[in-house]
Amino acid sequence: MRLNDTERVSRSDDESADVSDRERANRPDGDRKQSDQSERQGGATESGHDPTVDSAVLAEDLSISYAPDADPVVECERLDVPEGEVTGLVGPNGSGKSTLLKALSDHLDPDRGSVYLHGREVQSYDQKELARELGHLSQENDSPGSITVEELVYHGRYPHRGVFESVDETDREAVERALDLAGVAHLRDQNVDSLSGGQKQLAWIAMVLAQDTDVLLLDEPTTFLDLHHQLGVLETVQRLNREKGVTVAVVLHDISQAARFADYLVALDDGEIYDWGPSEEVVSEQLLADVFEVEAAVSYEPELQILPKRAIRDR
Repeated sequence: MRLNDTERVSRSDDESADVSDRERANRPDGDRKQSDQSERQGGATESGHDPTVDSAVLAEDLSISYAPDADPVVECERLDVPEGEVTGLVGPNGSGKSTLLKALSDHLDPDRGSVYLHGREVQSYDQKELARELGHLSQENDSPGSITVEELVYHGRYPHRGVFESVDETDREAVERALDLAGVAHLRDQNVDSLSGGQKQLAWIAMVLAQDTDVLLLDEPTTFLDLHHQLGVLETVQRLNREKGVTVAVVLHDISQAARFADYLVALDDGEIYDWGPSEEVVSEQLLADVFEVEAAVSYEPELQILPKRAIRDR
């Protein structure tokens, strides 16, 4: 069940004014969204966009595919990545999360529509200029030859140097900070090819952090990592956001982690946006059933928690 525009912005006539927010959150989705989407921060437009949100990254009227004659993988009327916030992209396998992130980072040209970074079309940036503004961590990463972790992280500094400019103190400080934040300073002299999958992932995260950009787009940064390092990466993302105001859009498979660490969530289902907004307003038992095909219990006190019960197989 996907919410249509009328359902998402209209208020149910029979909704009682004394129903609490938490009770509304666990209503069937068609009732909850009718009230919550229209109330959110002064009211959303029919596209689901909140005009009071200042967006660092904005996508409009997107249609994305991997071949000219192929069906679209993602179709999106509008997507906002709010300035100075952490936005989590969630959804099942094949829902279009990574494809959407590639379009937002100018690694995949949409068939239709536009993507803007701070009000300017991303395709108008040259490669180095865009890399100074936006850092992108892909799922597919191949190290350039046989290099050490430290050398890989220094590749993150290429947008800040001219062709013949040597490494300066600013570069060295940025690399040291990135190695420390990613927790791989002790691996700096090891060859990237010799690392485990999780260690490689952390090394690539350090490289992206070394770019020192105001916007980060991270595609499943916790892949291959154990729970300790998953939480460490997400805490680092949160720290960069809180202390430096870095805007982050991050694809995560674990909706519980996404709900905990993200300020906003975008839930994708079959290439379309099912819902978006503050995490505590998006996560519901109905969303988990509709999008993830999971029966689960959702509680909100003392904090948002999701308890999966069973896979829904009778659909």
